[in-house]
Amino acid sequence: MQYRPLGRSGLRISQLTLGTMTFGGEGAMSKVGNTDIKGAARLVDQAIDAGVNIFDTANMYSAGASEKILGKALGKKRRDVLVATKVRFPMGDGANDGGLSRAHIRQQVEASLKRLDTDYIDLYQMHMWDGMTPLEETLETFDTLVRHGKIRYYGISNFSAWHAMKVMAVCEREGFIKPISQQIHYTPQAREAEYELMPAAVDAGLGTMIWSPLAGGLLSGKYRRDREQPEGTRFADGWNEPPISNETRLFDIIETLVEVGEAHGVSAAQVALAWITHRPGVSTAVIGARKADQLADNLASAELTLSTDEIAAIEKVSRPELIYPYWHQHDNASDRFGEADRVLHAWHDD
Repeated sequence: MQYRPLGRSGLRISQLTLGTMTFGGEGAMSKVGNTDIKGAARLVDQAIDAGVNIFDTANMYSAGASEKILGKALGKKRRDVLVATKVRFPMGDGANDGGLSRAHIRQQVEASLKRLDTDYIDLYQMHMWDGMTPLEETLETFDTLVRHGKIRYYGISNFSAWHAMKVMAVCEREGFIKPISQQIHYTPQAREAEYELMPAAVDAGLGTMIWSPLAGGLLSGKYRRDREQPEGTRFADGWNEPPISNETRLFDIIETLVEVGEAHGVSAAQVALAWITHRPGVSTAVIGARKADQLADNLASAELTLSTDEIAAIEKVSRPELIYPYWHQHDNASDRFGEADRVLHAWHDD
């Protein structure tokens, strides 16, 4: 297991993070999983034994049940690991029960601390953008939480690149402590992040955590061309993240992952995780599991080394087209590209 700096901070995190969306199984999250405390404790111990040192949750996962279960599952091990959670989604029906206002953040950080049974949160993340709350109000609140010791670091999640750069600019202008990370969706099937989000993160010094790196299980190898959709999966139950816009391309990617996996005697899931965790700018991939054998397979990806040709094959079959202004930059400005530019453009040089 590799340990990498999270952005421009002194925090070192494992290349794989255990996500806990499957803990609880209440409401809409029942389609993802319903792991109870006993099952969660086994998965947490299994992850720690494999070298995982960070666990990711959110206040809205199963209406707070995920945080409660994670807190109980960690128990005395809490001080030995890092805990990340999030705020933004509505946690009630009131007019101020959602968003990134000072009122909502201060209320929810206390609620998360209580549910997690801890006196600090290692990484507190803005779960989504809030265009109605002044950014100065939101960032001043996070700055205060760090200075008061309620949280150690903070990050953003599901922001666009201009949102992220605006955050950094406001922090610079106001003298606020800056975020150290972004959590985004990025897989061989969904590489939109390479247009703006990954170059922006490299340029700004934000670490990147990848949520749903197996595209909700689409890249696990269970879904194959011209085969019946497997029962008991989240997509069979109506889950629609991520959306599938090009089924032919999706199955071309899956077949390549399966082929590479067969060459190593491992699953397509391991190949996809090994590929994404070694992309430029990626700090960690957030994996989730309902069962021990599924988690064991995902954790094994940390030991998988892909050849240059295998990496190139996956890259080529999943490569995003250069949209404007990138095709124009590639044709006319490549002589002056910097590191951030090459996050996208390096793959098109052939």
